[in-house]
Amino acid sequence: MAEGDKAGRPAARGAVWLTLIALAAGGALGYRAWSGPSRAQSPPARAERAPPTVRVATAQRAADTTDLTQTGTTQAFDYASLYPRATGYIAERRVDIGSHVKKGDLLFRISAPDLDQQLVQAQSQVVQLRAALAQAQAMVDQAEANRHLADVTNRRTATLAGSGIAAQQNADTSRAGVLTQAANVAAARAAVKVAEANIAAQEAQVARLTVLTGFEEIRAPFDGVVTTRNSDIGDAVTADTTSGPPLLTLARDDVLRMAVNVPLYAAAGVREGLPAKAEVAQIPGKVFPGKVARSSASLLSAARTLVTQVDIPNPDAELRPGLYISVTLAIPRPAPAVTVPSDALIFDQDGTRVAVVEADGSRVRMRPVSIFRQLGQTLELRAGLEGGERVVIGPPASLRDGDRVTVRPEAEAGS
Repeated sequence: MAEGDKAGRPAARGAVWLTLIALAAGGALGYRAWSGPSRAQSPPARAERAPPTVRVATAQRAADTTDLTQTGTTQAFDYASLYPRATGYIAERRVDIGSHVKKGDLLFRISAPDLDQQLVQAQSQVVQLRAALAQAQAMVDQAEANRHLADVTNRRTATLAGSGIAAQQNADTSRAGVLTQAANVAAARAAVKVAEANIAAQEAQVARLTVLTGFEEIRAPFDGVVTTRNSDIGDAVTADTTSGPPLLTLARDDVLRMAVNVPLYAAAGVREGLPAKAEVAQIPGKVFPGKVARSSASLLSAARTLVTQVDIPNPDAELRPGLYISVTLAIPRPAPAVTVPSDALIFDQDGTRVAVVEADGSRVRMRPVSIFRQLGQTLELRAGLEGGERVVIGPPASLRDGDRVTVRPEAEAGS
C-alpha cells in the first residue's frame, strides 16, 4: 500500500465520526421537539372581543302642538287714502298727522260754490217741472169736460135725427166730436205722464248733486289715526282725482294684522281662532296675544304654503303698524311624534334606522324609522318609536342588530 493511502485513512475515519455525532445530536433534538404538544393540533384559545361602550339618549314624546315661529311686519287692520269727491278749495282742516279720530269725525271741509249753484239750479227746475205737471193735469180736466159735453151733444143730436127734426149730418158731426174729445183726453193724460217723468229725472239729478255736496265734508270712515296729510287750508282740489297724493291717509291701529305663511306640514292644523303670541325686539319680555282670524283656502303653488292672517289686539297702542315682529303659532299635530338626537340616525343599505338598547341594557336592536322633519340637532320621527326608548348616540359603524354593548353612565353620556 502506498504511503498516501496510509495517510488518508485516519482523516476519513475522523470525518465519519463527526457525521455520526451530528446525526445523533439532530435526532436528540428532533425527538425533543416532536415529543411536545403540537401547535397545529391544539392552537391557543382566541380572546373574545369586548362589547363596545356606547352613549344613549331617551327618545322623547313630542308635545301635542308644534310651535311655528315666523317674522313679519305689522299692518293696520284698516287703511284708507282719502281723495276729494268735490271740486273746490279746502276751507277748513281739523286734523293733522298723529290725530286720533272717531268714525264720522269731520276731517276737511271743501268749499265748492259751483257745485252748490248746480244744486240750487236743479232744485229750481224741479219746481218748474212740478208747475208744468199741474198745468198738464188741468189740461186733462179740461179735456174730460169737453169730452163730456161732446158726448151729451151727440146723444141729443142722435135723438133729434132719429125723430127727423135734425139732419143726419149733424148727428154724424156730433159723433165725430165725441171721438175727437176722447183723443184730446188721452193726449192730456200722456202729457201728465211726461211731466211726471221729467220731475223724476230732475229729482234724481237733485239727489246726485245733494250727495256730491255732502262730499264737501270729508269725515273719518272708521276709528283710527292720521298717518299722512298732504293738503292744507286754501289748497285747490279736483273731484275724483286719484293720480296725485291723497288729502290724508287714515289707519286703524286698535287691531293689527300680520300675514304668516304656514308650511305644508303644519297647514292641516291651522284653523280660525288658533292662539298666537307676538314678540317685539324693541319691547323685550312682553308677549302680545293674538289669534288666527282668517286663512286662504288653498296653498300657494310656488311655495306650498298657506297664507294665514293673525290679528293682534292693540287697545293701548303699544304696537304700531310697520313694526318688525315675530309670531308663534301653537299648531296642533295631525299625528303623534317622537324626537331623537340627529346623530342617533343610521342610514345604510338597510334603510333609515336607529339602534335601541334593550331593557336589560345588554344588547341593541335596530328599529326602522320614518323621519318627519329635522329641527336643528333633533329629528322628529313620524313612525318607528313610541317614546321612552334608549337610542344609541353616534353608533359605531360595526354595530349590528343583536350585538352586545356596554352603556356609559348617564353622567358620561353628555360629555
